[in-house]
Amino acid sequence: MPATHRTASKTPRRGLAAAAALPLLIAALASCGYGSEAERTDDTKAGAAADSGRKLSASEVRIGYFPNLTHATALVGLQEGLIAKELGGTAIKPQTFNAGPSEIEALSGGSLDIGFIGPSPSINGYVKSKGSNLRIVSGAASGGVKLVVNPEKIKTPDDLRGKKIATPQKGNTQDVAFLNWIAQKGWKVDPESGKGDVSVVRTDNKVTPDAFKQGSVDGAWVPEPTASKLVADGASVLLDETDLWPDKKFVITNVIVSQKFLKEHPDVVEAVLKGTVKTNEWINANPDEAKASANAALKKETGKELDAAVLDPAWKSILVTDDPLAATLKTQADHAVKAKLIEQPDLAGIYDLTLLNKVLKEAGKPEVADAGLGAK
Repeated sequence: MPATHRTASKTPRRGLAAAAALPLLIAALASCGYGSEAERTDDTKAGAAADSGRKLSASEVRIGYFPNLTHATALVGLQEGLIAKELGGTAIKPQTFNAGPSEIEALSGGSLDIGFIGPSPSINGYVKSKGSNLRIVSGAASGGVKLVVNPEKIKTPDDLRGKKIATPQKGNTQDVAFLNWIAQKGWKVDPESGKGDVSVVRTDNKVTPDAFKQGSVDGAWVPEPTASKLVADGASVLLDETDLWPDKKFVITNVIVSQKFLKEHPDVVEAVLKGTVKTNEWINANPDEAKASANAALKKETGKELDAAVLDPAWKSILVTDDPLAATLKTQADHAVKAKLIEQPDLAGIYDLTLLNKVLKEAGKPEVADAGLGAK
């Protein structure tokens, strides 16, 4: 089950008071589109390195993530120093990405050690490397994806026929989910061109709000906060993807690690996971303070905060969780196969939850399962 534990202590850590006091100003976040290059962040920011303490087997660990609310574990864990605290004297070298493929490329190329990333790029990266480049070592988030539409043109799901609906990128997590939903309705769409009974328009999330306002698209199947930004611009929520999944949970963000780094520095990976587990616990116990912290982190990364009208509904729709919800990743892979976007993948060994379960057990929390896809 996802870790939604509460903590006995609610004492804010460094930087939280300032984060909580920040006004929620106008902004839109450029986040989940796939295809752009990585950006190295300022190593002197909060959480970039622990102040003191012994080093583990590596002097530094390079951690990648998106400036996106579905990566709240990374945003808050680094902002509040919760991950750095567990690493002692081992420094964090953070890198931000706007694209799953570029993060996978960095990890495969040896310039990234650990990353927060969605299920589709995790699957694609693992399969393309023939199972040699990465392992999923933890979950991070569930939910946070919605189908939002122009209410003047679309009032029911059947009204989508003949309309133009945006997804972030061909074959990305939301694109796969939308194509699967279309197929379940018996409609036909060519997965390569996006043409068919519904026009699937692959559009970078940075561009989608303007495309919607200009009428270039009639709606979008997108992650937060893009979905809530569109609602603030006049769209309405036609469907929350959470409602399509058993127990209303599905993986949207994993924690992955390079197999080389995992083999050579398991103590560092374990320390990072201690930090993510404590971060998720703190977020779930202090949602309002954590929301302000995440927004402050977004301002550091993007120069912009999210307006309350966007931030509040977006934050409510995301569940941070240690559980990778492995069965849902397998289902998402099956959806991609049915959509003819990928061949049937061999996902055996994509998970290694040994260190996570060790951390969870030591913290008195339930262990999590790998759905039979664990490393042997």
